[in-house]
Amino acid sequence: MSERIVIAGASGFIGRYLAEHYRAAGATVLLVGRHGADARWGDADALRRVVTGADVLINLAGKSVNCRYGDANRAEIFRSRLDTTRELREAVAASDAPPPVWFNASTATIYRHAEDRPMTEPTGELGTGFSVNVARAWEAEFFAGELPGTRRVALRMAIVLGDGSALVPLLRLARFGLGGPQLDGRWFATTARRNAGTFHEFRARGGRQRFSWVHIADVLGSIDFLRQHPELDGPVNIAAPNPSDNRTMMATLRRVVGVPAGLPAFRWMLELGSAVIRTETELVLKSRWVVPERLLAAGYTFAFPELEPALRDIVAGRELPVPLSSR
Repeated sequence: MSERIVIAGASGFIGRYLAEHYRAAGATVLLVGRHGADARWGDADALRRVVTGADVLINLAGKSVNCRYGDANRAEIFRSRLDTTRELREAVAASDAPPPVWFNASTATIYRHAEDRPMTEPTGELGTGFSVNVARAWEAEFFAGELPGTRRVALRMAIVLGDGSALVPLLRLARFGLGGPQLDGRWFATTARRNAGTFHEFRARGGRQRFSWVHIADVLGSIDFLRQHPELDGPVNIAAPNPSDNRTMMATLRRVVGVPAGLPAFRWMLELGSAVIRTETELVLKSRWVVPERLLAAGYTFAFPELEPALRDIVAGRELPVPLSSR
């Protein structure tokens, strides 16, 4: 009998990657979502049926944080994570054959801005602000209540690199000669943004904000490894063991795509540009320094522990954007 794997929120590039892999391996993959899924959010009976008898449950549901953090988007970022996680927890609790393990997405952004030392699961310090509050609430919802038959693992994922990820716009910048470092600086703060916890304070200089990342193949590899290690539960950092920094990452990306130089982007440019494309500067300016201590201690071997081979693998597998001048 084939394995039965339930993936909630599989419309994103991580979910699609996992679903395609497990189906290719012969598993029966059931999806939970809003449209065209085997069970829809809000249908408690359908959710209970799909999780019953499942070998593994993976929840990736949640509105993308690549948006402006206005009132409506902030509310939806919270709701889309907390409500879906609660619905799945209730379905698992109601099942007479619950999945033995449940992996729920979380984020390495839960840790503070770190330039002094890496954040690990036992010693990492949680941060403050909107994004951290979302991560804290998400994990609290996930671990709430008793599920004696189901092991729960929160995947504190660093920035996932793959075709369709945050790497795509960075590739475009590099190819068009704009792939220099993203440089922090001083910027004015409104009272509303400070109160909402969405204003990024100027700290890292010279593009040296840390850049923690993970190849999408190691997201899959980590999940499969964790399935085989029932002693591991709770939060687990899903990040490559060799984080970089923004300046080095952008230089590596330019080298991979064969562009010798790239103009830097200063804070004022980032603020104006992010307002135009409806995103937030925190996504590139916060220093994320995360190390996967629990995975390494348990013996997981990363397929892509170093940044440049990871970038080359991804770039080789996708069609790069071509500059207008060369078309």
